[in-house]
Amino acid sequence: MDGFPVMGVPDTGDTAWMLASSALVLLMTPGLAFFYGGMVRAKGVLNMIMMSVSAMGVVTVLWVLYGYSMSFGNDKWSVIGDPGQYFGLKGLIGGNAAAAVAADPASGAAAKAAVDIPLAGTIPQLVFVAFQLMFAIITVALVSGAVADRLKFGSWLVFAGLWATLVYFPVAHWVFAFDGFTGEHGGWIANKLKAIDFAGGTAVHINSGAAGLALCLVLGKRKGWPGTPMRPHNLPFVMLGAGLLWFGWYGFNAGSALSSNGSAATTFITTTVATGTAMLAWLLVERIRDGHATTLGAASGIVAGLVAITPSCSSVNVLGALVVGFLGGAICALAVGLKFKFGFDDALDVVGVHMVGGLTGTLLIGLLATPEAPAAVKGLFYGGGFDQLWRQAVGAFAVLFYSFIVTTILALILKYTIGLRLTEEDEVNGIDEAEHAETGYDLVPVGAGSVLGRHGAEE
Repeated sequence: MDGFPVMGVPDTGDTAWMLASSALVLLMTPGLAFFYGGMVRAKGVLNMIMMSVSAMGVVTVLWVLYGYSMSFGNDKWSVIGDPGQYFGLKGLIGGNAAAAVAADPASGAAAKAAVDIPLAGTIPQLVFVAFQLMFAIITVALVSGAVADRLKFGSWLVFAGLWATLVYFPVAHWVFAFDGFTGEHGGWIANKLKAIDFAGGTAVHINSGAAGLALCLVLGKRKGWPGTPMRPHNLPFVMLGAGLLWFGWYGFNAGSALSSNGSAATTFITTTVATGTAMLAWLLVERIRDGHATTLGAASGIVAGLVAITPSCSSVNVLGALVVGFLGGAICALAVGLKFKFGFDDALDVVGVHMVGGLTGTLLIGLLATPEAPAAVKGLFYGGGFDQLWRQAVGAFAVLFYSFIVTTILALILKYTIGLRLTEEDEVNGIDEAEHAETGYDLVPVGAGSVLGRHGAEE
């Protein structure tokens, strides 16, 4: 059996950066809650926020029990990591590390042996556990945007747990588990196919986008869609969410360097360049197509740029980041209209932004990867031929089809057992009242008289 976990003394600078990055990535999920929450109608804002927040609970519990081990344990059958290797994070909880201290005859101080703890690279493996947990949480939360206003909350919780177990954990193993890091053998996309996905274009965005498409197809359209206007009820919420996502995304991308080094610096810059460019590209498309550049378009362009640069931030230079951002923003701005053409009610454009944006950024690596970037790979435009492009395509579409097929099966099982969808009456009255017995806004006029509160107190 392999000698994992590796024991040693962590680098304190890298550890500090990765603790901060983990917290930044966690912030992305409340950011997503605001982003999604502002995009729905007022009668669904609380449910939309709750779908993201509840993922923080469901995924955390599963991750520490077996999710981390399935994702980063030693490879089994080229499908998953060994679920028992780190079950319950066994062998990873420990005290403080300390370097060895030599004896000092002058002071009489005795020598002290090193105190080692489990490592992942140069950081405590528990920090890596925390960092990757935040990825798992937000990937599950992303799916919820496709099914706004009509999915029963209890069914969402069950789906979230099953989907994380059967889709996210295996795909994270394929993409993120490198040989010799937390197990002797890792996933096939990272180690055999050698497709580049620095921070989750396939595992996070294509994965969640394909799942969102499958789930909204099984669930069906919202009542009245597309004829009834379903405009965002709170655009400041949307922009707040986009700002929090951009801020947290530095942990997502630069944090994926797993060290406070030059790779982190490069990915920080390419992320910024692509995101700003994508926002402008989306606004340009809007201005040409609709005659107006909108706040919703700016927020959506920010997210599209972040999605597109996620897989490619370590493999392109600044010029490449400009191209990734421009194409990511423009293509996603056009792709969000596909739901009207093909008739699937992807409520908050998970397919148009995350699946299409993830595909765009992942495939562009095969064209724009430059040997000067940290990944040191040559794309087609830098003399590398089609070698990296076919690898990127195989990885991207393998994740897309796996996620779509397994999600469809899961959704159909839940549909015909516990049920997925609200009743028509509850959908019309609002999912917040039906599922949570709350409303996001008190719309009773001041001075309208007291009513008996839900918990028996006069309000």
